[in-house]
Parts: sequence; C-alpha cells; structure tokens
Amino acid sequence: MADTFVQDESIETIIQRYKGTIYSVALSYTKSRDDADDIFQEVFLIFFRMQPVFNDEEHRKAWLIRTAINCAKRVVDSTYRKRTVPLDEMEEDSFQFQTKEENAVYVALQALPEKYRIVLHLFYFEDLPIEQISKMLDIKPSTVKVQLMRGREMMKEKLKEEAYDD
Repeated sequence: MADTFVQDESIETIIQRYKGTIYSVALSYTKSRDDADDIFQEVFLIFFRMQPVFNDEEHRKAWLIRTAINCAKRVVDSTYRKRTVPLDEMEEDSFQFQTKEENAVYVALQALPEKYRIVLHLFYFEDLPIEQISKMLDIKPSTVKVQLMRGREMMKEKLKEEAYDD
C-alpha cells in the first residue's frame, strides 16, 4: 500500500483531481457535451453514495474510469437515444480547442468507431497501460493492441483526408 494514498480525502478533492479524466472519457464515448456533463455528475454521485474503499490511488482512478465507461454505455445504448435523431452534433462554434491541429485530432478521433475511440483515448489521453485498459474494458491485452493499431491507422487516414480538404 502506497504511503501517499489517503482513503478519506474530501469528495471535492477527488473531483478536482479526476474531473478532466472523467469528463474526457465520457465525452470521448458519447460525443456529446450534454451527455458528458450528465455522466460526470452521475459518476461522482455514485462515488459519493457508495463510498468505496480502494487499495491505492491507481485502484480509485480505475474504478472511476470504469464507472464512467459503464454510465456512458448506458447512455449510448439507451432506447431513448436510439429513437431520437440528434440535431447537428458539432456546430461550428460548439467546441473548439486552441489550435487547428487539436481540433483536427478531436474530430478524427470522434469519427472512429467506439471500440477504437475509447482504447485510443485511454491509452493516449489517460496514459493507461495496455494491461489496465484490458482489465477496465474486460477484453484481452492482445485485443487492446490490435484496436490501438487499427485505431491509429484510421486516425492517420482521417487526418490525411483533413489535410487534403484544407
């Protein structure tokens, strides 16, 4: 057990530490800022109500990410969502990063199928190792590696297309 792990930190401290991670996982999974906001709130509400006990900080982070993924799956797979047609999801001014390149990467990532998008996000944006991604998503490490490889290829093609469109 790590010496720096504090089990009884305030919920505010934990939210501050993981707000970017949970929000970005939810946004990557759902492609919707509104859904990501709802999932963010739901994850920390579940955390607050359950008050789970963790072995270390890595265990807490994994639990929060896994909970965010589960909540996002429920939203994406909901009957309501399947029966509605969303308005234009990406309006011109709705969500912009600081650079043109960051916007292009975000758009290309969001255009990928879900299984590649979430694996790439967890690996590159959350810096999670393949073994941990495998456990979180309940898939084999070899499957994670294949999805990373295929996702990178798809991203490469989408970014090439974007470069030609300019």
